[in-house]
Amino acid sequence: MSGHSKWHNIQAKKGKTDAARGAMFTKLGREIAVAAKGNPNPETNSKLADAIAKAKANNMPNDTIKRSIAKAAGELGDKEYKELTYEGYGVGGAAVIITTLTDNVNRTAGDVRSTMSKCGGQMGNSGCVSYMFDKKGYLAIERTPALDEDTMMEYCLDSGADDYTAQDDAYEVYCAPENFSAVRSYLEGKGVNFFEAAVKMIPQNYITLDPDKQETFVKMLDRLNELDDVQDIYHNVELPEEDDED
Repeated sequence: MSGHSKWHNIQAKKGKTDAARGAMFTKLGREIAVAAKGNPNPETNSKLADAIAKAKANNMPNDTIKRSIAKAAGELGDKEYKELTYEGYGVGGAAVIITTLTDNVNRTAGDVRSTMSKCGGQMGNSGCVSYMFDKKGYLAIERTPALDEDTMMEYCLDSGADDYTAQDDAYEVYCAPENFSAVRSYLEGKGVNFFEAAVKMIPQNYITLDPDKQETFVKMLDRLNELDDVQDIYHNVELPEEDDED
């Protein structure tokens, strides 16, 4: 589950290996289970509904989603998970934000710090890079002959979305985080197909690294993604499509 970086990188996610997809489903399943704890009904639990939408956009099977919801009352038990965010830098001054879901804060902080350090990065203080990002609801929607730009604009206005951009085969819709559930629900009702649906940290500007630094940075992203507690990673590095397919 990589950070947002242009539409071609969303497309690249479709080419992930089975092993990478399995790891992604595990993390999405934990997110669903934690959201479902206390209220497993997505109709009255907007956080759960958003987590399910995110999972479906990543092609997570319905049976797997149902099992994840069931875990909320079973496997999780009294285990308490905390949502924590870490900020820091990769090589070349790249800004990185890492969101985690953990039942052991010390383990997670140590793993993230060590992984970044081994790849030339460093963990920073809270707020050190987040000012370079905007927190927004983000929905990537399949563009079809029936869904032209005029129709998409109408949907955005009616749903409460702030803006959208049109790509060759997709629309990217943006909204305020607090409006995300309503916008997503409205668009779901219109029968659109989501490639991605989540509240994300989107960089205000992107930077380009030289090839050596870029290789090291991608290695750090891969290793962070391998950590069980890491849910999402956001960064401001412009990566070619082939790097996101590794």
